[in-house]
Amino acid sequence: MVEPEAPQLDELGRRAKAASRVLAITAPAAKQAALLRAADVLRERASEVLDANAADLAHGEATELSPGALDRLRLTPERVEAMATTIETVAALADPVGEVVDGRALPNGLSVRRVRVPLGVVAVIYENRPNVTADAAALCLASGNAVLLRGSSTALRSNRAIAAALRDGIEKEGLPADAVVLVEDTRHETVRALVQLNGLVDCVIPRGGRELVRAVTAHATVPVVVDGDGNCHVYVDAAADLEMAARIVENAKLQRPSVCNAMESLLVHEAVAAAFLPRLPDLLPGVELRGDAACRDLVRQAVAATEEDFSTEFLDLVLSVAVVGSLDEAVAHIGRHGSGHSEAIVTNDLTAAARFVREVDAAAVLVNASTRFVDGGELGLGAEIGISTQKLHARGPMGLRELTTAKYVIEGQGQVRL
Repeated sequence: MVEPEAPQLDELGRRAKAASRVLAITAPAAKQAALLRAADVLRERASEVLDANAADLAHGEATELSPGALDRLRLTPERVEAMATTIETVAALADPVGEVVDGRALPNGLSVRRVRVPLGVVAVIYENRPNVTADAAALCLASGNAVLLRGSSTALRSNRAIAAALRDGIEKEGLPADAVVLVEDTRHETVRALVQLNGLVDCVIPRGGRELVRAVTAHATVPVVVDGDGNCHVYVDAAADLEMAARIVENAKLQRPSVCNAMESLLVHEAVAAAFLPRLPDLLPGVELRGDAACRDLVRQAVAATEEDFSTEFLDLVLSVAVVGSLDEAVAHIGRHGSGHSEAIVTNDLTAAARFVREVDAAAVLVNASTRFVDGGELGLGAEIGISTQKLHARGPMGLRELTTAKYVIEGQGQVRL
């Protein structure tokens, strides 16, 4: 195994750290101007980005990437425009830096407040999806952070073209281009070196499959925010409006099956199973249904589900299906198999909805809505740098505020401690 050239990676880290110190004290208007110019340059270079992406796609097809992976890799003129629009949306958001989280006056006359400040340098390690390059860069810059981007080899050409456009736009507005630094060494051992850049990297966010997250968390010596699996459930309750349930199930599975907030498991209460489950083949054309015995009794197209199927994030046209006898059984099933990402209930029973919200342990819980809404852009964050399934610092879609920390500011008039 050839070890990565640590000095080269160190140099990238030092450049990002220097840029982060500038960004931390940059006025909101200047950050906004840089983002808007970056969006303009990205649009101007759309053809270059698409050409680079076409080369990545050709390589991906030659190496037999899965259909889901190819979908996450693929850019179109509409997706490039969406990236530029997202940058502009992020630019228009309120700047969290300097926001007072809370404050109080102490009996001794000291004034104490907590103020939001940037994290510093955020390293994002991700697979396939080149739009993450633009989203992560925009969110980090807007929150006063520099970003070290390490994408996968499958998207390297696309990421180079996008990062180059963003860097040029940022530099044209007088901010350091190293606000956005792309790590082009895509060897696996580089990940280990990157997540051990203590003193240069302040936070690591892995966005990708289970193996990537495990590799990062196993070797990181800098703080990690886990963007975990999305084994998302929709539970159709006994009191569900079945027409509403049909719309939600169809959207949650088919709107974009290759992403982490797509439905992977469907639970149906036995009271409505006979009325609802036989509709699945027409409702979800092309989806392989893997069901328990009760499901298979009602849906002849379903194949037998294994215990592992109920714990799997398929990211594809595959769905595990189970019939449950109660809300308690649904909550227990989710607790046993869920990944803590996004869980939904469809019901007209307010008590059942309240219990589901209270008892299901996940980053996001939805009532009568598709899991596909658990997305930074859809929830008013402009974009997201990931969806955290852990419980410390950030949980759920991570936007600008989640890319800040707080420091205490204590002001007095000469007080000394007795």
